Amino acid sequence: MGVTVEIEGGVATVTLSNPPVNALSQAIREGLAEAVERIEADENVRAAVVIGAGGSFIAGADIREFGLPPREPSLPDVVRMLDGVTKPVVAAIAGVALGGGLEVALGCSHRIAARGAKLGLPEVNLGIIPGAGGTVLLPRIVPADRALAMIAGGKPVGAEQAAETGLVDRIATGDLLEEARAFALDAADRDMPVPLMQRDAIPPSDPKGFEAQKAAIRRKARGQMSPVACIEAVERALAMEAQAAFDAEREAFVALRDSEQSAALRHVFFAERSVSRIARAEGAEARPLSRIGIVGGGTMGAGIAAACLLAGLSVTMVERDEEAAEAGRGRVLAILDDSAARGILSSGGREAAGAAFLAAADYGALADCDLVIEAVFEDMDVKRAVFAELDRVTRADTVLASNTSYLDIDALAAGTRDPSRVIGLHFFSPAHVMKLLELIVTQKAAPDVLATGLALGKRLRKITVPAGVCDGFIGNRVMSAYRREADFMLEDGALPHEVDAAMRDFGFPMGVFQMADLAGLDIGWAMRKRQAATRDPAARYVEIADRICEAGRLGRKTGRGWYDYTDDPRGAVDPWVTALIEAESTRKGIARQAFDAERIMDRILGVMQAEGAALLAEGIAASLEAIDVVMINGYGFPRWRGGPMFMASRR
Repeated sequence: MGVTVEIEGGVATVTLSNPPVNALSQAIREGLAEAVERIEADENVRAAVVIGAGGSFIAGADIREFGLPPREPSLPDVVRMLDGVTKPVVAAIAGVALGGGLEVALGCSHRIAARGAKLGLPEVNLGIIPGAGGTVLLPRIVPADRALAMIAGGKPVGAEQAAETGLVDRIATGDLLEEARAFALDAADRDMPVPLMQRDAIPPSDPKGFEAQKAAIRRKARGQMSPVACIEAVERALAMEAQAAFDAEREAFVALRDSEQSAALRHVFFAERSVSRIARAEGAEARPLSRIGIVGGGTMGAGIAAACLLAGLSVTMVERDEEAAEAGRGRVLAILDDSAARGILSSGGREAAGAAFLAAADYGALADCDLVIEAVFEDMDVKRAVFAELDRVTRADTVLASNTSYLDIDALAAGTRDPSRVIGLHFFSPAHVMKLLELIVTQKAAPDVLATGLALGKRLRKITVPAGVCDGFIGNRVMSAYRREADFMLEDGALPHEVDAAMRDFGFPMGVFQMADLAGLDIGWAMRKRQAATRDPAARYVEIADRICEAGRLGRKTGRGWYDYTDDPRGAVDPWVTALIEAESTRKGIARQAFDAERIMDRILGVMQAEGAALLAEGIAASLEAIDVVMINGYGFPRWRGGPMFMASRR
């Protein structure tokens, strides 16, 4: 671990080693600074190569150092040292060069990348901006609009795209180190390029488009500070001398790093990497996963099938008859075609995925599946019938999973011959897009079955959050609580558009009533009718949504729901709904009160946090981080606020 320097044939090879990702710890920074001084002072060194050990360049700064006293040398100092070297220094980039790693590469005079390398400045995702010159140096290599897209978007670019923009000088076709050394010697025979700190920034290639780009970033930020700070930093890079922009960048970086938003985003960063653990599965080996079975070819089933195919798994989908199987097949293939059109699948990958997919109308087709996911209508009797068939046709070691959103999976498992092979896998729609997967830990699930569920989530590149068995598990239970509170507020004096506006202003992409209209009001209506027989007669129940459904208003698909879509596709406030709400308040003798956005969000957050506390107390959720991860990735809770439980912990 550390930095080593080997000199051969006039080229110094500087190797950075800090497993597993070569994060820029203090030891690495210090070693790199010493290597730069040695390169500059040694007359036998004509050029240098900086390369990361272990197949990756540098994955970024060590964010565990955030909040600790600064330790010299700082990364900005190291980057400026590199930029000032009078000999060629080639950054040899394999794997990833992210954040501070890309800033180190920018400090080098030349860059060569291996095919498949990724380069990016993802700091915006942690509520900060690059703090070691990224916003100053990148616009001095690529046009400002390209630089802003990388800095404010936070997504890495591939080696080919980096080469097209001039971010890297060459792409290696063979051995990266060998080609980097040859490149360094070739550069030593040529004039040194002007250091970036002495160059002017490159104006945007499309000035009008640049303004539109900035406006779009501001709209999308919805209250998050760091995307707007990225715009301001690039504007400074264009308007200021490099050193002044460098100093201003660092000042902005420190202010953002110490902000509540950055603390929240760091909380989420670590939470998403820690929640996919189940104590019962520790040490257990996952069962093999090659062919996945799906029962149900509707929107959810097709999405799950596509997610598995996109991950390189084989899939057999079973529907109730040939016509339904063919319709499900069409849905899956349409997703694959769209993925190919968007570059997610190559033409060869699309062909392979299609060949790995089978749609059938016979449960017997699932006989060789390693894991089968039931994704049929949310009805216990229907699901029990499906599990009875799965019990009959599958191998004894096949894992059986239900995609239920609310139902008791322990009860489903109890109806099988071997409850130890039954778990819940609650996907979120669209299943091939949404990153969240709730893994429902049933009472009798075997450790290796749970490990298999975790392995599938990892294979699908999902954030898998374990949850215990209860009505709605983690996400839908919390969502039901704040959805119910929103209904209470309607009777108490608020209107749907006021609740939705408060949620959007808080940072949600949509409010609860907009979302209900989009999903279709009949879904919740059917569930409420199923629950009517067991509902506590003493509990407060709001009938407004039922009255809306009884009027045939089922949301966007019927043109009216909570809002009127007949003349405005975005949804207009409907006087009919307002009159209905006011009449219900009068009928129940409730004196309506005014609600501002703060009061609305106080009530919504209060019930979220109370329900979260109950989930923790009951052992349904293993940690407050689990609840935050679910609400952020499944329900649109603004990431930069850290989640409802994080907010409660900061009070």
